Amino acid sequence: MNEAYRNLLERRSIRKYDSRPVPDDLLDAVLTAGIHAPSGMNTQGVRLVAVRDPETIALMSRLNAAVMNATNDPFYGAPCVVVVLADPEIYGGWVEDGALAMGNLMNAAHALGLGSCWIHRARQVFDAPEGKALLKQWGLPEHLRGVGNCILGFPACDHPSPAPRKDGRIVKVD
Repeated sequence: MNEAYRNLLERRSIRKYDSRPVPDDLLDAVLTAGIHAPSGMNTQGVRLVAVRDPETIALMSRLNAAVMNATNDPFYGAPCVVVVLADPEIYGGWVEDGALAMGNLMNAAHALGLGSCWIHRARQVFDAPEGKALLKQWGLPEHLRGVGNCILGFPACDHPSPAPRKDGRIVKVD
């Protein structure tokens, strides 16, 4: 089986990380894969913000948890969070473009030996005043919308087994 295809079948969401930071070379490779995702009409309106600062991650974790009225860490202690943002003023398919970038980030992370997981609620966080303040702090336009958070790090757990695939999800029409 082709290694790239096997990577697609074997990637799993990781929710437990060790404390090692994500090295620059691996982070750069994951981010490069993210910006090479397809985009509608080649608009390339997705922005990626890689956050490794523990204080900023803690703030984003609190904001994310507050959206769902929780107190746990929705980032599972990951040492890096890649915020996927998109520009709705460029193209109406900004959510889809961001989702494609997220998929590339997670598949690249797995191929490079990192764990990842898509964490929702980026839209609510970056639509709120605290999120807008982060965008401003990062030098980004405040009209960008959150698509998702890709947590990254070295897994501190065994690779999860795949859940059985549900039947009836493929239809072929010849």
